[in-house]
Amino acid sequence: MGIVMKPTIKDIAAESGVSIATVSRVLANKTGSYSEKTAAKILKIAKELGYRKNSAAVDLVKKRSNVIALIINATPTNFSTQIIDGIQQRAGELGQGVIILYAGDRDNTLQHQAIITALERSVSGILLAAIEPDAEDLTLLKASRIPFCFVSLYLGTADILAVSSDNRDLAYQATQYLIDRGHSRISLVGIDNYHTGSQRQAGYRDAMAANRLATPAILPGDYSFAAGERLLQQVQAQHVTAVIAASDMVAAGLLTAAHQRGVRVPEDLSIMSIDGTIICQITTPALTSMTQDFYRIGSQSVNKVMGQPAEDFVPVEITERASVARVH
Repeated sequence: MGIVMKPTIKDIAAESGVSIATVSRVLANKTGSYSEKTAAKILKIAKELGYRKNSAAVDLVKKRSNVIALIINATPTNFSTQIIDGIQQRAGELGQGVIILYAGDRDNTLQHQAIITALERSVSGILLAAIEPDAEDLTLLKASRIPFCFVSLYLGTADILAVSSDNRDLAYQATQYLIDRGHSRISLVGIDNYHTGSQRQAGYRDAMAANRLATPAILPGDYSFAAGERLLQQVQAQHVTAVIAASDMVAAGLLTAAHQRGVRVPEDLSIMSIDGTIICQITTPALTSMTQDFYRIGSQSVNKVMGQPAEDFVPVEITERASVARVH
C-alpha cells in the first residue's frame, strides 16, 4: 500500500490558482486582502483535499498565538546553540513557546518548505536564523502579515526586521587589530559571498585600504572546519603573516592543518577568528577572536518580532588569547 502524502497549503494554492500567501491568510482567517468568493473557493478545495491545519484546535480559536516559529539554517558552524538558548529564554519570559524548523544548508527547497510549514501554524512570529532568503521567500513572508525577523543576518534594508552583529564593522575591527600588531600581509579566509560574507569582505577591504595596504585574494569557503583545513596551503602560497578566519570552525581547520604541516601558530602564522564560541578556548593555542554575543542576538530577535524595544546591531568584543603574535 502506498504512502498517502498529507496535503499542504502549496497543494491548495496550486488547485485554486491563487498564491500560497493568500491561502495562508484565508486559513488563518486574516481578513481584508481577498474576496469572500476567493475565501469560499479556497476553503472548499481545502476540505475536498482533506487538509488539516498543523496546529492544535485551541490555536485556531485564539485571537493571539503563543508560539514563535524558529527556522534555522544548518550552516557548518557552531553558534546556533547560543542563539537558540537566547530565543528560548526570552520567549519564555514573554509567555511564548518555540518550535524549531530545519531549513538545510543553503537548500532553497527545504528553506521554502520550512517557511510554508511555519505559515500553516497559528504563530505569533517567525524568526529566521542565518537564513539567506530568495525573492519567493520574502514575498511569501511579507504577504503572510505575520511578523518575521532575521537573526544573525542583516539584509541591509530598513523595512525588514533583523538583529545581528554589524558584520562590516566586525571585520574592520578584526583587520585593524592585526594591523595594530604589526601585520601588513593579512588574508580573509573561508568566507562566502552572501549578505554576511559580503559585509565582512567590505569591512576587511575598508580597513586594508584605510591603512594603504594591498589586499591578497580573499579565499572562499563555507565557514566549515573542512574549508579551513583545505585552505591552509593557499594561505601559505600568499605569504601572509596573519589570517582572519570567517568562523571558529574555519580557524580550527586552519590550526589543525598548520599542526600537520609544521606551521607554528602564532610564530609563523597568526590566526584571528570570527565568532568567539567555546572552540576558541579548547584549541591549542587558544584562538583570539572577534566575539559575538549570540545569546543576546537571540533574545533581542524575540523582542523585535514581538514588537518590544530591541537593538538592530548587538556589539562585539575582541577576546585576546594566544593565536596572534606581534610583528616587529
